[in-house]
Amino acid sequence: MTAIEDLLSGFLARQWGAAVTITGLRRFHGGAARETYRFDATAGARREALVLRRDPPSSLIETDRAPEFAALRDMHDAGVPVPEPLWLDVGNELGAPGFIMREVPGVHAANILLPDPYGDARHCVGTQLFETLGRIHCVDSGRMARLLDAPAPADAWRVRLDHWRRVVADDAIGPEPVAWAAIRWLEAHPPPPAQRIAIVHGDYRSGNFLVDDANCIKAIVDWEMVHLGDPLEDLAWVCDPLWGHGEVDVPAATLRLGEAIDIWERASGLSCDREAFRWWRVFAQLTGLAIWISSQKEIAAGRNMDPVIAFSALYPYRFHSLTLARTLQGLAA
Repeated sequence: MTAIEDLLSGFLARQWGAAVTITGLRRFHGGAARETYRFDATAGARREALVLRRDPPSSLIETDRAPEFAALRDMHDAGVPVPEPLWLDVGNELGAPGFIMREVPGVHAANILLPDPYGDARHCVGTQLFETLGRIHCVDSGRMARLLDAPAPADAWRVRLDHWRRVVADDAIGPEPVAWAAIRWLEAHPPPPAQRIAIVHGDYRSGNFLVDDANCIKAIVDWEMVHLGDPLEDLAWVCDPLWGHGEVDVPAATLRLGEAIDIWERASGLSCDREAFRWWRVFAQLTGLAIWISSQKEIAAGRNMDPVIAFSALYPYRFHSLTLARTLQGLAA
């Protein structure tokens, strides 16, 4: 039995009150912020397919497991398609802070390098994707507000900009002129106040939703960046060209940008103010660039040699450096 199997066996035995056998353990390598494993747990006649998410030794982003678990719980209770969260460990029973959730079987995520991943089903997938995002932004944020500080509507942008400013300042291993130029522009051109302070997924994009063979969205995953803020932050992130599978203004290779926004507006009851959305789209590019800057620091320091982080330090970093520079040039024209 491996060390992880031993930890899982002991943890679940305490939850179930019976000896537990762990089989079929394997790691998913799709994300760089958490270690994710699927496994089968058996105790007598009881057998369940489960997933473990826990902190890695080194990560691109530092976040708390409790809000992530709470967000999954709130979304599951509201009928939003997410994995069912079962047990939270904020200590070290699982080897690091983490939680266990029920596996969503028979699903897959699109590789962001794969062109046209949905083919003739792209409209169906896109409609589900933006309707679901609107539903997320309607879920009551009261329980999350007891775990997280909720910004005032007029301050939501500043809280997020300050966060990524600190990341760039702390993690940059070079001068990063594009990132700092973007920060200066964003500071000088604040958006209108948020229409609603809502639960913001923080990484809602292609690759973080799972579809079945019929192209039905069965789960929104990877909630580690969840926070309270302006819903337009999520909308701008999913609409960033990095996640368009090579298509500009076709979010997640599904719908045209205008149609996607219309669907989100109907589902959320909010409007996509043009001035605010322009600001959040620039912010989305800065967010990406800051994350890729952090990946470079991890690789350079030798703390994390995960292939996903190495990839992030190269292709996405170059992508957002170039697109953000071009965006800023256009704004200055």
